Amino acid sequence: MIIGICGGSGSGKTTLLKRLYAKFGELKPSVFSMDNYYFPIEKQEIDENGQYNFDLPSALDEEKLTNDLIHLKNGNQIIVKEYHFNAPPDKHVLITLDPSELIIVEGLFLFHYEGVRDLLDFSIFIDVDPKIQLDRRLYRDQETRGYSREDIIYQWDNHVTPCYNNYLLPYENKADFIFRNDSNSEIDFERLANELSARMQVAKTI
Repeated sequence: MIIGICGGSGSGKTTLLKRLYAKFGELKPSVFSMDNYYFPIEKQEIDENGQYNFDLPSALDEEKLTNDLIHLKNGNQIIVKEYHFNAPPDKHVLITLDPSELIIVEGLFLFHYEGVRDLLDFSIFIDVDPKIQLDRRLYRDQETRGYSREDIIYQWDNHVTPCYNNYLLPYENKADFIFRNDSNSEIDFERLANELSARMQVAKTI
């Protein structure tokens, strides 16, 4: 079973993924992060102000990403370079992903990439207040990436928000489950875990 988690920057994709991994830990889920398929910076598009835009579908190697996920689904081990922001290409660590009866995929363009979308057995869209997302982005990019507040706001207004509106939001109502990452998160996580457990139980009987 392949579960897909989609949500904007700072929506809580990684946190939800970790919770699901812990919940179904006995299955030793395989975790597939689309972030590991970013092209190097020299292949990224530049906006009208000369700034690199990492929030476009073309920022990732869609073909390799899709093919690797197919291999994993077919029971094959895959090796990918673990992406670290601003790290030179030769410094990325190779990681091995083993096949599992439960694969959890997360990424911005989960639904936009048709080849990936077609592989999903269950899709989750994370819904969260944009103000909370921006606050998380500000904290992360200042603390771990060395961006100034001005740079982060520029990216948010010119790259992140258009990306969300164009490549994520149109698919929200097509998801199997909308996870409300707010005061309802505990209720929604219990509902989500129960639904996934039921679906996996049905899958075992087929």
